[in-house]
Amino acid sequence: MSYHRKEPIVTRPATADADCIRVRLNSRTVVLLKSMKSFASWKERYPEAEVIEPAVPKKRSTDKG
Repeated sequence: MSYHRKEPIVTRPATADADCIRVRLNSRTVVLLKSMKSFASWKERYPEAEVIEPAVPKKRSTDKG
């Protein structure tokens, strides 16, 4: 009797958007977050979590000089 094999779900790895936040959970693991609200829940699970790249809006230069 053979069984039906489930095919693995393959997804593309997350890419860094302009407004994503990089967070280091431990010495090996880095995650990308969309908002600082979700950082609070990660911080509860991983007390050593730290923000690597904070969400800072880019200033647009009006000088075309």
